[in-house]
Amino acid sequence: QVQLVESGGGLVQAGGSLRVSCATSGRIFSFKSMGWHRQGPGKQRELVADVSVGGSINYADSVKGRFTISRDIAKNTVYLQMNNLKPEDTAVYYCAAESFSRGWVYWGQGTQVTVSS
Repeated sequence: QVQLVESGGGLVQAGGSLRVSCATSGRIFSFKSMGWHRQGPGKQRELVADVSVGGSINYADSVKGRFTISRDIAKNTVYLQMNNLKPEDTAVYYCAAESFSRGWVYWGQGTQVTVSS
């Protein structure tokens, strides 16, 4: 059973920065992609950023230029550095792993990020 454990969320003022981490019990290269999703109050869950097994990276338009996804293969850990945070970034952030055949099937428990104005 693959486990994903997030850490690093919290409360920050607008314009501030946070870094969230995701440690996985599986090897990063065993997944098609690793990614960060978020679900804000009253909103649907959305993909924020992901990095493929080959290293290709995608970002949601709303976070381009502000968020950076990275990975430490030796530690089987994925990070999301969030800069210039805005109140609309407030959400529960979930780490997820994408299977080669079954989509986003592995999820962490989520970590709350709250940005005050």
